[in-house]
Amino acid sequence: MARKAGLFDLRLVIAMLFAIYGVVLLVVGLGFTDEADLARADGLNINLWTGVGMLALSAVFAAWATLRPVVVPDESAAGAGRAGESSGTGG
Repeated sequence: MARKAGLFDLRLVIAMLFAIYGVVLLVVGLGFTDEADLARADGLNINLWTGVGMLALSAVFAAWATLRPVVVPDESAAGAGRAGESSGTGG
């Protein structure tokens, strides 16, 4: 019987990292950006918009991992498949 990869799915790890960094940038963009930073960035709050983008990408990765999970076959099923392959026409 096959099972899902669960928390070991790399897409979930990537989603969590993007979410953490996105929240940090969002907080910095909302609370710690002054006029000098905005003047350097031509009036654009780069930290804020980058944080929003990273949170959106995190949601995409999490949805992808949830909707299309990786299925890991059991060792017994994989072993039976290998035994059938090797016992075919021996060359």
